[in-house]
Amino acid sequence: MKKLLLVLVAVMGLTFATNAQNAIGLRLGYGNEISYQTAMGANRLELDLGSLDALLYHYNWNFLSLTGTYQWTFELPVPGLGWYVGPGVMAGYYISDDTTVGGLNLGIGGIIGLDYKFNGIPLQMSLDARPMYAVVHPQYFNGIGYSAALGVRYTF
Repeated sequence: MKKLLLVLVAVMGLTFATNAQNAIGLRLGYGNEISYQTAMGANRLELDLGSLDALLYHYNWNFLSLTGTYQWTFELPVPGLGWYVGPGVMAGYYISDDTTVGGLNLGIGGIIGLDYKFNGIPLQMSLDARPMYAVVHPQYFNGIGYSAALGVRYTF
């Protein structure tokens, strides 16, 4: 019985893996990020790892962050064109150029954007906005951060 259950789980896992739509590429905007997307049913999860150079207040900040967003996806009447929206979280580390201030930053927010999947080639492009609210160290970031970017990803 255990072997049968194991075989069923393995077959279901392979079926899910072969039906999954994944994409990897870059998210370029106010900072640059490596971007990975994976399908979760009709929706998807996006993980972005990148750096951000920001001039905030009188500090020049260097920032490394990992952002995750869950995206509800919707198709538009144009083939290949869709839009998405969803919540997100961010964890990052920042340091000022003069190294007087630095530390962990955590945030919550969301994402909204458009994407286009090309027919016949494994390419996806997106344009989105991602506002975030800093819940740890908001005094240095005025609480609210914003990122708009162009995404270019290879789909597989």
